Amino acid sequence: MAITDDISTCTLCSQRFAGTATGHQPRPVVWFGAGARILVAGQAPGARVHASGKPFDDPSGDRLRDWMGIDRATFYDMSRIAVLPMAFCFPGYNAKGADLPPPPVCHKTWRKAAMDHIGPVPLTLLIGGYAQKWHLNARASVTDTVAGWRDHAPAVFPLPHPSWRNTGWIRKNPWFASDLLPALREAVQKALT
Repeated sequence: MAITDDISTCTLCSQRFAGTATGHQPRPVVWFGAGARILVAGQAPGARVHASGKPFDDPSGDRLRDWMGIDRATFYDMSRIAVLPMAFCFPGYNAKGADLPPPPVCHKTWRKAAMDHIGPVPLTLLIGGYAQKWHLNARASVTDTVAGWRDHAPAVFPLPHPSWRNTGWIRKNPWFASDLLPALREAVQKALT
């Protein structure tokens, strides 16, 4: 059985998810294949992605594709782009409606085998603190890690989450749009050709 099949049928977090405010069952969202050119390493699927079964199939995905300068067809071509979050399932909400963190058991169980399956990629996008900590061993805040993007480019780009919740962050950090995004789009085009 392929690693993607193993992950797709994973139920390790059934009890954990049943105990959340959402009380949902695991639904791993697996979207990667061997030989992809770009790795999008994120946090975990949100509620909309849990419902659709397609990563970044929400307004955050629209913003991410805009940042990358690509269309939906390119983004969802698994031979070109692999989406590998720190947890494959929606972790649920807490009692106050906030996103729960990705369960560590997921990346401890699956990440290395998934990365080995994908193989080396010319470009990695690290979305949010969890992915940045795992891939870069980042100890700084997301803001500081993203501000230091030149230390990792052009092979790796740390990014904030493209959620609407970060609109204020984007406005407060104009260098993100003026400096980082043009370099990111150039790196994406180079990786895809």
